[in-house]
Amino acid sequence: MKNFLLAGGANLFSKLNSGPMARDSRLRQAFCQFLALLYKTFPERRIHVRTGERIRFLVIPTYAQVAGFFVIALTFSWISFSSYMVVEHGQIVALKEAQIAGARNAYEELLAEITEYQKKFTVITKDLEQNHNLMLSLVERNTVLRKNLSTVQNRLSETENDRIHIAQARQQLKDDLSILKTNMQQMTSRNYLLRDNLETVETDLFQVISQRDKALRKTAALETTVGNLNNRLVNLEQSQEEAVQNMFARTESQIKNAEKVLKRTGLKLASLFKAGKLMRKIARGGPFIPANSNLPPGHKLKAELENLDTSLLKLEGLQNLLKKVPLVSPLNTYYVTSSFGKRRDPINNRWAAHYGVDLGSSKRAPVYSTAPGKVIFAGWKGRYGRLIVISHGAGLKTRYGHLSKILVKRGQKVSFLHKIGLLGNSGRSTGPHLHYEVLFKGKPRNPIKFIKAGRHVFKE
Repeated sequence: MKNFLLAGGANLFSKLNSGPMARDSRLRQAFCQFLALLYKTFPERRIHVRTGERIRFLVIPTYAQVAGFFVIALTFSWISFSSYMVVEHGQIVALKEAQIAGARNAYEELLAEITEYQKKFTVITKDLEQNHNLMLSLVERNTVLRKNLSTVQNRLSETENDRIHIAQARQQLKDDLSILKTNMQQMTSRNYLLRDNLETVETDLFQVISQRDKALRKTAALETTVGNLNNRLVNLEQSQEEAVQNMFARTESQIKNAEKVLKRTGLKLASLFKAGKLMRKIARGGPFIPANSNLPPGHKLKAELENLDTSLLKLEGLQNLLKKVPLVSPLNTYYVTSSFGKRRDPINNRWAAHYGVDLGSSKRAPVYSTAPGKVIFAGWKGRYGRLIVISHGAGLKTRYGHLSKILVKRGQKVSFLHKIGLLGNSGRSTGPHLHYEVLFKGKPRNPIKFIKAGRHVFKE
């Protein structure tokens, strides 16, 4: 076969020598060298096949080896190219999916922020309306008190005018008596001359004395009335001051109890008020008046009403804040299987941080929301299994993990002790229990402190 191909190559080149390409001798030499290299690389091979005593020979010529080599090379090249394209296409698809997932997460975070801003705006609007109504009621009460005070002052002014008139009448009577006395003296000197008119003069004198006595009695009655009115005004002001003081004392007591409960949770009141935006500053001003100066009537009562208004605003803010703090257990009956903080991992027995508390109870026991709020996540969450996350406002959130069933949806508003799921064993768990977390501004807090603080509230 080799000789045949060489002969064929020689014949081909002999024909080429007779044609237009006879001048290109280098091409002929290169072709001959290629054929020689081909026969050297793929020489004719024989395979001996022995069956018993019979021996057969299987001849594999050079052209068959060359054809097989090219087939194998083409197959290998095609497989390599296909594998590279599959891997490259998979990487491109994975990159696009990652970009799509990132865009979806960013969109969901943006929606959550918009929802949170809308909720904060609603809370601020409601607080402003309540504060406006309270100020209107205080203004109405102040107006009524001013009217009552004005009425009493008018009565006192009328009484003072009557007293002045009586004093003038008394002075007039004294002047009349003085004139009568002078006349009596004159009449005595003329006694003998005016004896006939004596009875008439005595009658007039008795009438004047009677009028004087009536005027004196009327003056005494008016003075008694003025004194009674003054006493009633003083008693009314004292009773109002006592009522305001008692209300202020009760308000301060409630404020102390609320602050004590919030401190038991381990949270700082300033941070809570700042996060919840539940308090507003009270506008104050006016001239300085020392405490020992002569104050006008009702000034002390007005100052006490301002203090009471400040305390009521603070108490209102604390009460609104207490409604947002999770102060109860999410289960009716439970026992603590793993506490908050550092612990041994139940799966690999290595030390690990535990950002919640594990509460054991019967399987499929009802799980309740510990404060009113809005569900911001409800579904499967990796090691948490079936997880519910509720935002309560003021930077507070709660998590409920390893549930067997979820009974609420994302975006749903839940009330206090709303049934949200059933206790289970989903996710990374060794048995039925509830993983319960409390977060403030994204940082985990010990839920047991909140539950104990809630017990203190209900004792109060």
